Amino acid sequence: MRHLYLNGAWRASASGESIDVVNPATEETIDRVPAGSPADVEAAVAAARAALPGWSSTAPAERGKVLNAAAELIRERSDQIARIITTDMGAPYNVALKVQTLMPAGVLASYGQLAETYDFEGGRVGNSRIFREPAGVVAAITPWNYPLHQIVCKVAPALAAGCTVVLKPSEVAPLAAFALAGIFDEVGLPAGVFNMVSGYGPVVGEALVTHPDVDMVSFTGSTRAGRRVASLAAETVKRVALELGGKSASLVLPDADLPAAVKVTVANAFLNSGQTCSAWTRMIVHRDQYDDAVRLAVEAAGKYPLGDPFDELTRLGPLVSAAQRDRVVRYINRGQEEGARLVAGGADRPLDRGFYVEPTVFAGVEPGMVIEQEEIFGPVLTIIPYTRGEDEAVTIANGTPYGLAGAVWAGGEERAVAVARRLRTGQVSVNGGQFNPRAPFGGYKQSGLGRELGEFGLEEYLEIKSVQL
Repeated sequence: MRHLYLNGAWRASASGESIDVVNPATEETIDRVPAGSPADVEAAVAAARAALPGWSSTAPAERGKVLNAAAELIRERSDQIARIITTDMGAPYNVALKVQTLMPAGVLASYGQLAETYDFEGGRVGNSRIFREPAGVVAAITPWNYPLHQIVCKVAPALAAGCTVVLKPSEVAPLAAFALAGIFDEVGLPAGVFNMVSGYGPVVGEALVTHPDVDMVSFTGSTRAGRRVASLAAETVKRVALELGGKSASLVLPDADLPAAVKVTVANAFLNSGQTCSAWTRMIVHRDQYDDAVRLAVEAAGKYPLGDPFDELTRLGPLVSAAQRDRVVRYINRGQEEGARLVAGGADRPLDRGFYVEPTVFAGVEPGMVIEQEEIFGPVLTIIPYTRGEDEAVTIANGTPYGLAGAVWAGGEERAVAVARRLRTGQVSVNGGQFNPRAPFGGYKQSGLGRELGEFGLEEYLEIKSVQL
């Protein structure tokens, strides 16, 4: 069994208990990690608290050098880390390499650069000087769907800001976190600056959130779990950043390039087997183009073969666990019960082993249906018609409790941007605009609080102080 990373060393958990790590493509146990205890959390927080004065007073440029060195090691070991992620959570190898490994390496390097260039001591307001200082000890609680990227999105800005960190990775796909901890150890991050306690959310996560010496909690996960985190953190008035669920819309206006809009929407909805909080899982299309959109979506879905994630022909890997597969199957069944028309995929088990679900498309979906309102977190696309024009389409797009991401497709950029401004969501792609890992990422409504990535992500981990002269 592996060990926890506490105060600059690998240590056995005080619990002595372990969690099996299962390969979702083969259903075989591939590793075991510690099921951390409250005593482990106590040791990790104490180490982070003791390391805070030294790390926060380290010159930002020196902090940046450590982050840049870690980013370079991730790049050098990208093949190895991508294979770990593929085996751990099932993403096809090419996705695990390009999206799950090289992108977080770039994000880490971007914070290395920001640490060197950001003005932590700049600014005046009248007779006051403005300083930006570390928030303190940060608890980072991360999910399984992007098991390295989601960690880097929290740990990198926290370290760049001068905070110290205790990480609780998901127990479902924890192995990339262990690889990152090893890299931080190798590049010489001072003891206690970064600590990692694996384990279950109700044990390790809640002990971190309620700990009086934790100054900030940054959490990514379901909206339900985010509410629990916010409630517990409120008892000690901690700063909280929440990146939660989504049910994002891809809104196609009548003058858009329909084949391009459908192709990219399907690709976005099925990326990472649909296990992406910002996935465009609702495609909203004018009634006059609806039948063509459904036909194109079915054709596109047929180009996503399932199989061994290491096979270069595989475009859709397994879901991360049996529980996640069963959850998605329940939603597919619910959609049919509600009267939506299944035009691709379905609930049948497509392979003899592995937690696979076929790429699934629903037509005949009406606003208010469960599959149109709730986050499924699997390869399921719903297609919703509108008839009365742009206002109706925007109302449908805004008609869920979520507001994380989305897309607008139109014949002209100016019109598309005008519609994008009307969407109550944190990030919008216009006519296929690519994801920008330096732009702020986060949600409106029940999709969360705060922002990650870029300068906005750094500022989540900074307190602002004014000194009157």
